[in-house]
This record gives sequence, C-alpha cells and structure tokens, in this order.
Amino acid sequence: MADLSGASPLADHPVAKFGPIFLLAGAITVVLTDAVAGTALSMARLDIMGGTHASADELAKLDYGYTAAKLVAFVLSPWLAGAFTLYRSVMIAAIAMTAACYGAAYTEDINLIFALRLLQGFSGGVLLVGTQALLFRIFPPRQQPLVQAFYAIGSVVAPATLAPYMQGWLIDQVDWSLIFLCSVPFGIVGIAMLAMSPQAEDVASSRVKFDPFGLALFSTAAFTLTFVLNQGNRWDWFNDQAIVIATTVGLTALALQILRQIYSPSSATLFNFKLFRNGNFDFGVAASLAAGFALLGSSYAIPSFAVSVLKMTPTAAGSLLLPSTLFFVGSLFLTAFIIQKLKLPGIVTVPFGILGLMLAMWLLSGSSSGSGIPDMTPAILIRGAALGFLFLSITLVTMMSLDKSVLIFGIALFNIGRQMGGLAGISFLQTFIEDQTAYNRAVLASHIMPGRQEVIERIGALARVLTNHGMEAGLAMKSAGSLIGKQVALQSTTIAFDTAFFAITLFFFGAAPCLVLWKIVLGRILPPQQAK
Repeated sequence: MADLSGASPLADHPVAKFGPIFLLAGAITVVLTDAVAGTALSMARLDIMGGTHASADELAKLDYGYTAAKLVAFVLSPWLAGAFTLYRSVMIAAIAMTAACYGAAYTEDINLIFALRLLQGFSGGVLLVGTQALLFRIFPPRQQPLVQAFYAIGSVVAPATLAPYMQGWLIDQVDWSLIFLCSVPFGIVGIAMLAMSPQAEDVASSRVKFDPFGLALFSTAAFTLTFVLNQGNRWDWFNDQAIVIATTVGLTALALQILRQIYSPSSATLFNFKLFRNGNFDFGVAASLAAGFALLGSSYAIPSFAVSVLKMTPTAAGSLLLPSTLFFVGSLFLTAFIIQKLKLPGIVTVPFGILGLMLAMWLLSGSSSGSGIPDMTPAILIRGAALGFLFLSITLVTMMSLDKSVLIFGIALFNIGRQMGGLAGISFLQTFIEDQTAYNRAVLASHIMPGRQEVIERIGALARVLTNHGMEAGLAMKSAGSLIGKQVALQSTTIAFDTAFFAITLFFFGAAPCLVLWKIVLGRILPPQQAK
C-alpha cells in the first residue's frame, strides 16, 4: 500500500480507509466508458452513416482512427504518468472521455465526430493502462486475483457481452446517439469515486524522458497498420496500391522504432525492452495475442452470423452474447479463488480456457440458417466461461512478477498485444468469411444447371406454391428462380460462417502447443524474475 503520511488532504478523513474500495469501483466504472464507446460501431455502423450522411470511407476513419489513437495512448501512458502522476493522468483521461462521449451524442458533423473518436480512443487507452497500474500499485499481491477479477468486468466482460446488447436495444428502441450519451453517467460516477481515493493520489511514478521521434514513428505505424488491418479486406488487400503503401510505411516505421529501442534505449523511451528478460512476461504477451484473437474475433463473428444469416435485429443479436455474462464473471471469480485461496499457480486455468474456446467454436460450427438462440446458447455459455479462465490467469501470470518501476510499461505492452491480436482476428475472419462465401456460392451454383431434373422439379414446386397464393403463373416461375438464388446465397454464407468458427478451433489447436512449448523454453532460458 502507498505511504499516506501527509500527502493528501483527505488522508485523515474517515473516507480514506475506504479509498482502495472507491478506487476499484471507480476504475471499473470509468473503463465502462471505453467499453461502450469502443464497441459503438459494431452495432451502430449503418445508423451512424444514415444520421450523419457519412460515406463508407468517412465511417471507416471513425473505426481505425479510434483504435490507432488507443494504441498511441498505450505507449504514451508511462510518460504521462511521470509528467502528471498516474492518478492525475487517469482523472484527466476520464474527464476527456466523458466530454468526448457527450459531444459525440449531440453532433451530426462527421468531421467533429472523427475528432471526438480520436479523443475517445486516446483517453480510453490511458484509462485502461492507468487504472490497472493503480490497482496493482495500491492493492497488495495477495489480493490481486480478486481485484483483477472485478476489474475485468469493466475492461473485458462489458465490451464482449454487455455493451452489444445495450447498444442493440438503444438502436432498435431510441437512437444511435444515445450509445455515446449513456457513457456519460459512467464517466461522472467513476470520476467521483476516483476522487474519494486519496491513496491513488499518493502513487509515485518515475519520470520518463519524452521521445518525440519515437512517438512520431509509432504513431505512423499505429495509424497505417491499423488502417491496413481494418480496411485491407475491403480494398482486396495487396491488390490495392494504398494498402501496399500503408503496409510498407507502417512496417518501416515500426522497424525503425524497434531498432532504436535495441540500440539506443537511453533516447528511445516509449518501450522498455528489459521486460522481455522476464519469462512470464514474454509468455503473457504471446498469450494475450492469442486471447485477443479469440475474444474480438469471436465477438465479431457471432453477432455478424446472427444479423446476416439468422436475420436478427440488433437487439436480438446483442442478446445472443448476453447470457454468457454470468458464466464469464463466474469463471473469473472461480479463477481468483483457485489462485488466491488455494494458492495454485495462475497458469493452471489456462488449459481450461483454451479447451473451452475450442469446444465452443466447434459447437458453433454446426449452426445452420434455421438455428435460433436456444441452439447457440450452450456454445455461447461455454465461450463465456472459457474466456474468464483465460484472461485473468494470463493477466496475473504476466504482471505479478514485474517490478513496480516497469509495471506500467508491461501493462501497456500487454494491452497492445491483446488489441493487435483482436485486430488480426477480425481482419482474418472478415476476409475468410468473404472468400469462403464466394467459393461456396460458386460450388453450389455449379450444381444448379437450368436443364437438370432436380432444378426443374424444385423451381416447379416453388412456382406452384406461389401460384396457389395468387401469383400469376409466369411471374411465379421467375420468382421461384429468384428464391433459389437467394437460398444459394444464404447457404453459402452459412457454410462460410461455420467454417470460420471451425477455423478458430483450428487456430487454438495449433496455438496451444506453441504456447506450451514457448512457456517451457522461456522457463529454462529466462526464469521468472522481476524485470527492473
């Protein structure tokens, strides 16, 4: 715990003894603003386009601009903590996020919304790194499993399960602008709770030398590579010159920054590569990439399947993931109990998480165009429990062995890993589903030849049904052919999504042994020691 001797005017106030509790509650509440704002476009994309008269390119900027700004905020958080203190940087970010969400709810100017999305992304990045760093600094190690389980409700559970349902309901019942407006109460309440934690004010952070050249390089890499992953599928990847140029520029900028970090660490201060001398941290970053791939990838694929194949409304699509919330939260606290009370190592629940995700995605791969919420619920529940087993363990394994002087650098890199893994997962699944849909349509269409007896009989049967419902015979024949075309398209898309779900299972089938081997190798050459 931090030393409170005369550092804060609230230190002697009766509320001070509850400061850590207010800190935890405030941290959970303020990161909910990022959970809501960060997933806004997953449900409200078309509604925002209609409300702001934005083009597809303008809307895309709202998406990758937000993510890139968040990545920049991750790496800049250590410098901000040293310049303003960790507590003040969190409070400034919370105020900025709340104001940006309020502003976005009351404007239809797409350029202003883009500027506010950049502010939301940057503020959200500072909040995620800063609040988690405060929790690790304030609470003792023995309490971290339970503390981080609570914190994960706001940082991981909410964007994966709660936010999509809330957003879908708001779109169906009210208006898309309320998605941003509903973040404001979370921000105000969170700021008030953080203000009642004098312990947080006393957390000292080492000053970090500002690295303007490194910031320019990383910002370039973040915006260009996020653009590539977000828009690559739309522009047919490397068949488009803009994607090729952005990829080249982004990778070059990132490579230059990595070389600066290796050969000139005194001037390149965005990262601290000494962290990679810690075997647990190396394993955690690799695992966060895989976990991000699974979390954000499946969070994209499942609602997309519900909307495009099952023709659900946004509310119904959001409700598909909602039942898994209790299983997600339950497995988080079960993991915390196993680690905190039974004194078992954090890594013990990771296999349950991986196997659970594989089982859930395998079950979803058997979905059809006639599936409903009851059919998909068992897989969704298993997925929720698996994510809880996975994320808390990885967080604790990664962070608990880090010295407090480099902890904030570790949290920043860990979040970058999860974010980039998620971007890669969504990008892969978008491309995979589109390619598989086109391939399946070609295969199915090749069997529907005009002269085939089965096709003639099927068209005739459909035409008779339409004629019996009052349609003119000639029009009925044309409509029957059109219906068969729609059925082919629907089945092509259904098979593509099923194959995508199974692809996630295969991803972990390959990734799990690699992670285990990586852990074993790191345990021999880099024992888990505190990085300083």
